[in-house]
Amino acid sequence: MRVTALIERDLRLAYRRRGELVTPVIFFVIVTALFPLALSPEPALLRSLAPGVIWVAALLAGLIGQDSLFKSDYEDGSLELMLLSPIPLEWMVLLRVFTHWLVTGLPLVILSSLMALLLNYPTNAMDVLVMGLLLGTPVLSFLGAVGAGLTVGLRRGGMLLPILVLPLSVPVLIFGAAAAGRAALAEPAAAPLYFLGAMLVLALTLAPFAIAGGLRVSLES
Repeated sequence: MRVTALIERDLRLAYRRRGELVTPVIFFVIVTALFPLALSPEPALLRSLAPGVIWVAALLAGLIGQDSLFKSDYEDGSLELMLLSPIPLEWMVLLRVFTHWLVTGLPLVILSSLMALLLNYPTNAMDVLVMGLLLGTPVLSFLGAVGAGLTVGLRRGGMLLPILVLPLSVPVLIFGAAAAGRAALAEPAAAPLYFLGAMLVLALTLAPFAIAGGLRVSLES
């Protein structure tokens, strides 16, 4: 029941800020749609660029609003109550990141198929693209949450967050785009997907401790 209550609370808070939730989706659509206009409508060129475009757009869209992940809890004192709660802070931040991914990352994964078609991406490789995003976008959410935890007490933490998160996101971007690129060429794409799966397991097991540690440091400073 505690787990359900925490998820329902985070979903209610997210619904109150639904304007912020729509922004990453709109950004993702606009950035992806601009590439054919800025480069060339040549189908072969768009097909070769589609994996990288989709992944870069998803990465940048996911960063929008990450700095506010724990900001409201820090400002109204809820974060201190979370530290005093009998539920481990690591467990609560894990549920927070999961809820944040549900309302921000999952819509990007769902829209990726439509935007990939706009870029002339092969339909027979669409499952690999979606699977890669399903594995990779939660990792990006965890990395963003680590940065948000470290910068939650800073006045301009939103400016520092991309500097911290983007270098750590490069491996996810490389393997995600590689899997989608290989699938588009009808080549085996299992290896990059396995790497993304391993990164997700590491993020699930290690990131909550890093996030909780960053939040504790921010409260003590």
